[in-house]
Amino acid sequence: MEQKKQISYRFGLWGEDLACLYFRLKGYRILARNHRTRYGEIDIIAQRRKTLVFIEVKSRKTMYQALYALSPFQQKRITNAAKSFLSVNPRYCGQEIRFDFLAITHGYWPRHIKNAWFDET
Repeated sequence: MEQKKQISYRFGLWGEDLACLYFRLKGYRILARNHRTRYGEIDIIAQRRKTLVFIEVKSRKTMYQALYALSPFQQKRITNAAKSFLSVNPRYCGQEIRFDFLAITHGYWPRHIKNAWFDET
């Protein structure tokens, strides 16, 4: 069972590496990876022009599993982590904020969902 966890962990790291490459090729500047706050971790924080993007990456065996792997609880956790990031990085506060989702699996192009959710507060 331990080997299965290790394989899943490496697959997730591969997915995040691929996600960073994907966003760089689309003109985004990667500001942080695996940014940890007391509320949780943000996979990727990127910037493109005047937009600051908090990106959650899910790597799964199938695209269906990847697309449905993000729960409302995780969305709230990432939103709170983003607020924490902004509180210690006020230079980004004047920018447009967006929450994106990237689903990754073998054999398919990554599926990028812009504005995957909104901060309701």
